Amino acid sequence: MRIPRIYQDSPLVVTETLALDDEAASHIGRVLRMSPGEQVCLFNGGDEDFLAEIISASKKNVSVKVLSSSTNNSESPLHIHLGQVISRGDRMDFTIQKSVELGVSTITPLFSERCGVKLSGERLEKKIHQWQKIVIGACEQSGRSRVPEIRPAMSLEAWCGEQTDALKLNLHPRAAHGIGGLALEISKVRLLIGPEGGLSENEILKTEQDAFTDVLLGPRVLRTETAALTAISALQLKFGDL
Repeated sequence: MRIPRIYQDSPLVVTETLALDDEAASHIGRVLRMSPGEQVCLFNGGDEDFLAEIISASKKNVSVKVLSSSTNNSESPLHIHLGQVISRGDRMDFTIQKSVELGVSTITPLFSERCGVKLSGERLEKKIHQWQKIVIGACEQSGRSRVPEIRPAMSLEAWCGEQTDALKLNLHPRAAHGIGGLALEISKVRLLIGPEGGLSENEILKTEQDAFTDVLLGPRVLRTETAALTAISALQLKFGDL
């Protein structure tokens, strides 16, 4: 049986005993119904996994003893920062979850002229918190120990204009070549994924002004979530660890 992986947002030290936070304890006690003597794998956002044994467990409180640590080598050598225009319904949730499984390092939700999603204030803060929980769940499932960051949402124009030493890519149906045609050796990418309706003329001009490289994803029109995951997979295949 696979040992469950649990995110614990606190320092982890071998031989020490600690109480897991509420969410981790609830998952172990209520969902998995684990008992004392069973083992879990803890991680806290660093480069290590920690094997721990359950000392006591109830539906709300779980204490564990950290037995050992090991280096987690699941991170891709390619740092991908995904700038994703917010999509409707559960499409954004799906994109975030799967992009983390594919190795994305940072995600910035974006608003664009054709975004179609209206979020602000407390509703937006709750959504960011929900997306970060999806990231953690994807790390638990996929074996990652570093937890990608969901940055505060911003406008597409502001994101495009940020200073960076990464290669900036924009998907464009009239681009001269695909990701396979990129000749550079790169370790950092900023990938812009627009909304279902595409970028406006002003936004396309902004990407040109900010030195984005246009790339093609084949002859078919892809939905926004499909485009994001296809582009990430192609980048990982050429420059990463697929």
